[in-house]
Amino acid sequence: MPATVPLAFFLILSGAAVGSFMAAWADRLPRGESVISPASRCRDCGSPVSWRDKVPVVSWLILGGQCRACGKAIPQRLFYAEIAGAVLAIMAIWGAQSPIQMILGALYLWILLGLMMCDLSAFRLPNALTGLLCVTGVGLAWEDPFRTPVDAAFGAAVGGGVFFLIRIVYQWLRGREGLGLGDVKLMAGIGAGLGAMALPMVALIAASAALVLAALTAWRTGQHPGSGQEIPFGAYLCGASALWWLIG
Repeated sequence: MPATVPLAFFLILSGAAVGSFMAAWADRLPRGESVISPASRCRDCGSPVSWRDKVPVVSWLILGGQCRACGKAIPQRLFYAEIAGAVLAIMAIWGAQSPIQMILGALYLWILLGLMMCDLSAFRLPNALTGLLCVTGVGLAWEDPFRTPVDAAFGAAVGGGVFFLIRIVYQWLRGREGLGLGDVKLMAGIGAGLGAMALPMVALIAASAALVLAALTAWRTGQHPGSGQEIPFGAYLCGASALWWLIG
């Protein structure tokens, strides 16, 4: 659709900026810092990052991944997050049937990216992102000719309800928390965005990936696979949801 070409380019460029913002959020979350202030600065020398060094992807390439002031390396995850944000926008554009679906799809995938990075960084899924994921999922259902907001609400109830039940049963059987409330809220957002029918496959893909990587990590470190290793399962759910968005 030629009329949507400008919107597509805008979303791709915005995706890189959103990826940078999400990476900054995940970087500050373990320290309890606000994502809004203070302004971005080098972790090593404390020098503020100037506006010319905040252009996503381009600034990284020009600086060679180093701070302009002290020359210390900038974490590569920031660059990868910018690339990921642009790629997710392309995915949303590819699967959309209307301009509104482009926007909502890109937003949905960007939120999943932010939640994934936050869980990997701090084992936390911020309420602001899980709540926005659920609202965006309802918007996607409203725009989809084959779904309605009622379907989104049903998917949210199934996803959140099942995981809440798993959380209670696990805690009762093992005497400790196995799933956080953030995972419950995340599954509600996934159910709202992808629908109740997608939830079993998303959970299966996420669980399979988590088990394989946990086994590989245990083998590499010499630990027993069941030695209490903490797994950021929310990150796997986010990755599985983005994959299902692409293929499903």
